[in-house]
Amino acid sequence: MPSFAVISDVHSNLEALYAVLNEIEKEHTSALFFLGDAVGYGAEPNTCVEVINDVSEIIVAGNHDRGAVGLTDISHFNPYARTAIDWTRDVLTDKNRDFLRTAPLTYESDDKDIFLVHGTPKDPERWFYLEGKEDAVKNFRFFGQKFCFVGHSHIPFIAEQSANGKTVLFHTLTEIRKDCRYIINIGSVGQPRDGNPDACYVIMSSNVIEIKRVSYDILLTQKKMKDAGLPDSLITRLAEGR
Repeated sequence: MPSFAVISDVHSNLEALYAVLNEIEKEHTSALFFLGDAVGYGAEPNTCVEVINDVSEIIVAGNHDRGAVGLTDISHFNPYARTAIDWTRDVLTDKNRDFLRTAPLTYESDDKDIFLVHGTPKDPERWFYLEGKEDAVKNFRFFGQKFCFVGHSHIPFIAEQSANGKTVLFHTLTEIRKDCRYIINIGSVGQPRDGNPDACYVIMSSNVIEIKRVSYDILLTQKKMKDAGLPDSLITRLAEGR
């Protein structure tokens, strides 16, 4: 299997997106897949959507993407997230709005042996979080491929399930075993929430799945958000990785 990269949850953070793409370019991967939430929270939704559309072979939609175009109810979002979505709705171009509106919720390929979804393979339209071992165990039976990639929680890990049903977690990398299946939460490019503010992405090769991190210009991102009038809490959390 040729190597490929997977990214998710950019959230209009252009500096983080560029930093990740620069690192991915050094990996000489064959393709890049995007798991949703191009927009929300940050100050540069249009450029982020355009860059993601340009570089990604496969794209699925996230809840903020759908919320920004009226396809998902945002009443349950926290007040700061709702403010950012309302701001995003006002600045999105028609072209980018149409792009977000037409992105599918899932992608699956038996040839690639992958299933891609923003939230969970179980009820993907309900935006459940897949945050750890217990959630992984519940979701393995809802896809048939060897590999399932998810985002949404902004907390990266790799869940490996053996043929006897035993499930273990890895937090940086693991070798791929023939008799196992995997759920990979790839974390967030634009707003990590695992206590590490560095942008997160995944590289998968024929024998290894690896979660990678890269630093980016957080101060510049925060300045752009402040200039746009976005909520202070969304600005400060970037440096804290929460």
